[in-house]
Amino acid sequence: MPTIRHAREADVPAILALHNHHILNSLAIWRHEPADLDERLGWFRERTHKGFPVLVAELPPASDTAQVAGFATYGPFRSGAGYDLTVESSIYVGEAFQRRGVATALMEALIAEARRDGRAVMVAAIGLPNDPSRALHTRFGFREVGRLEGIGRKFGRALDLLMMQKDL
Repeated sequence: MPTIRHAREADVPAILALHNHHILNSLAIWRHEPADLDERLGWFRERTHKGFPVLVAELPPASDTAQVAGFATYGPFRSGAGYDLTVESSIYVGEAFQRRGVATALMEALIAEARRDGRAVMVAAIGLPNDPSRALHTRFGFREVGRLEGIGRKFGRALDLLMMQKDL
């Protein structure tokens, strides 16, 4: 079972590696070019400065240092004070660590953080196809509330975005 903790700046290179893997190899992030370390450091500093959590999942390694197996965060859903109680979640797990309880542990911790923070609603925007993400969110009580068809493009194809939400 993974250990979940708040990320430190020293974790940003591992977060960057996971983020870039998903950019280059999946439909989870609709971006075409990998991020660089300065960009991810800026993202991490801004997110944590604004009070949003960045969590990492560590698994015991074969050597002396734990491995960051995944990360999760939430941030603003949209700008404007009327949206302050709603957040949008993101969870990414390394390919080698999938189906080992990492996403489940991260989701449990992320929802707990949002409740402690007084949030009312958590939204997930899931690029399709992504059956594992849809199943994870459904297990945690998210419900499908909409689908935006053909609004994204990656790997030469049009993509749909599934919107799910959970009342906290």
